[in-house]
Amino acid sequence: MKLTWWKWLTIALLLYTVVGGMLTEVPRLAILNETIRNLYFHVPMWFGMILILLVSVIYSIKYLRNPLSRHDIIAHEAAKVGILFGVLGIITGMEWARFTWGEFWSNDPKQNGSAIGLLIYFAYLILRGSFQDHQQRARISAVYNIFAFAALIPLLFILPRLTDSLHPGNGGNPGFNAYDLDSRLRAVFYPAVLGWTLLGVWMVHLRTRLEVLKQRFYENA
Repeated sequence: MKLTWWKWLTIALLLYTVVGGMLTEVPRLAILNETIRNLYFHVPMWFGMILILLVSVIYSIKYLRNPLSRHDIIAHEAAKVGILFGVLGIITGMEWARFTWGEFWSNDPKQNGSAIGLLIYFAYLILRGSFQDHQQRARISAVYNIFAFAALIPLLFILPRLTDSLHPGNGGNPGFNAYDLDSRLRAVFYPAVLGWTLLGVWMVHLRTRLEVLKQRFYENA
């Protein structure tokens, strides 16, 4: 299978992220020390999750306006990839928290909000599996998907800013950009965000193609 230019770019960016993330020099900050390298993995995965879930909700809206099966498939597959990125983001975040905050889970508002958000999306998958009729499943899950994304944004970006939070940029804490995201970090961080996001898009693209092929096979069987 011939790879298009953006897929080669994805591979190059992720290789650069892994190698650069492990080998490049980083600021020597109190408490964070070498764990700041997780900035190239944990944060970009969350960026990718938000963008991919945004794609999912856009295609849910498109389905409600024009009920094409492909719209529903893309919305579903994007949601699954977004959930995967969310799970990876929580795992890498827990590992980071163990070294910087002293424990895997400290009931930080952003940690709790992230967990609640993922549970909402797990419920989306369960909801889809509870319907046999394709059109009913697609329509109801599309509506649910819109509300799920609308709930995710305040859970991740609004509520943690209104309460005490250990996360940078929340609860009165300065964000990375305010005090230590220097040129060395930016040189890897920004390509990492693009690379992880493109990987998510690639996964959605592949899973959509497979699902369309499966659907055609069952229709012609």
